[in-house]
Amino acid sequence: MRSKSRTSALTAGALFAAVAVTMSGCSGAGGGSTTNADSINVLMVNNPQMEDLQALTAQNFTAESGITVNYTVLPENDVRAKISQEFSSQAGQYDVASLSNYEIPFYSTNGWLAPLDAYVEADAEFDQDDILPAYTESLTGTDGKLYGEPFYGESSFLMYRKDVFEAKGLTVPDKPTWDEVADLAAQVDGAEANMRGICLRGQPGWGQLFAPLTTVVNTFGGTWFNEDWDAEVDGDGFTEATNFYVDLVREHGEAGAAQAGFTECLNAMTQGNVAMWYDATSAAGSLEADGSPVQGKIGYAQAPVKETAASGWLWTWSWGVQAASQKKDAAWEFIAWASSREYEELVASELGWAKVPSGKRTSTYENADFQAAAPFFEAERTAITDADPKNPGVQPRPAIGIQFVGIPEFADLGTSVSQGISSAIAGQGTVEEALAKGQEDAQKVGDKYKK
Repeated sequence: MRSKSRTSALTAGALFAAVAVTMSGCSGAGGGSTTNADSINVLMVNNPQMEDLQALTAQNFTAESGITVNYTVLPENDVRAKISQEFSSQAGQYDVASLSNYEIPFYSTNGWLAPLDAYVEADAEFDQDDILPAYTESLTGTDGKLYGEPFYGESSFLMYRKDVFEAKGLTVPDKPTWDEVADLAAQVDGAEANMRGICLRGQPGWGQLFAPLTTVVNTFGGTWFNEDWDAEVDGDGFTEATNFYVDLVREHGEAGAAQAGFTECLNAMTQGNVAMWYDATSAAGSLEADGSPVQGKIGYAQAPVKETAASGWLWTWSWGVQAASQKKDAAWEFIAWASSREYEELVASELGWAKVPSGKRTSTYENADFQAAAPFFEAERTAITDADPKNPGVQPRPAIGIQFVGIPEFADLGTSVSQGISSAIAGQGTVEEALAKGQEDAQKVGDKYKK
């Protein structure tokens, strides 16, 4: 555990520099830091790794540091809305929030986040150099300052039941195409009682349905915008990919697909209700955890492709500190613990190495214990390494991002279009109708950037 004496020295040494930096970057919202704060408020998504963190905090971090952590834990769509409201208003109710490499660049530009550079520089034990460079880069603002630290990182890949495919005499390629996946889904649909061929998210939301679907659009040759900010939502590539996705999930996907997000697909895979699942690499830890009914039964392949060499996304749930927070020192102590090698070792000792929030540190993938307990480690590392947020498709893009377009307007745009696609999955309306409306909305956004 990070010793109290070392922690005190760190905050004392970093305080003056941190205050100077954070005050200059918070546009007058909130002042400096309060030392020795005895509690902080953390707003975060309800993913399994976050729930593990919540369970382990009191008896470890709080017991050692004396800092109580008050968590507010919400589903993904809900937490995004609450974080946006809280940080845009700089109300200061929450000190730390789970933010991604989508939000952090423009949150920092708006002055809503406190930079972390002074803390990182004063905290050699945290070892910023061990954080995968892709995440350090994506969590750095346009001003060159660091505004977030990853809790875990992920790409996307295909998860499948090895035993089911072996029983059917079928092989899943290490680097499948989407056509191969669709054919395999048809062959294993009904392989066991109540088992469907594949799970794909259908729940509305830019971070739900469109996380996987945008990667399909990319590899089918589509894009939200070309490099001149012309919308291509109703273009051939986007339309073909979306029809393919909707048809696949309607014909061979999970029950209730129109309302299925990450959590629902995780449950379906864990309970043996689907034979395949294309989604976040971070799901593998739960599938391989001790007590999981499918532990040891899952195979892992790279994200399916069509016209591109790879199509996995790049994502990190990270920690950001609200600029208005009066407890920045305590907030950093929490972040430095939650994103540390030490915390990963704690999770390993309490819950098993498979449940470690991986995907962010080079040292994790080099750890022999992690490799032995996480049969997905090589596929996950490859997926993260091969992800290219600057060139995710077949054409140049005007903004960075694989499963999202790195502009503030994309959250509303993607969510709006996703509602029509989800309806099509439910058998209400068509893909073409949804994309026609989406094209109009997207072009309005594109026109703003043309100006």
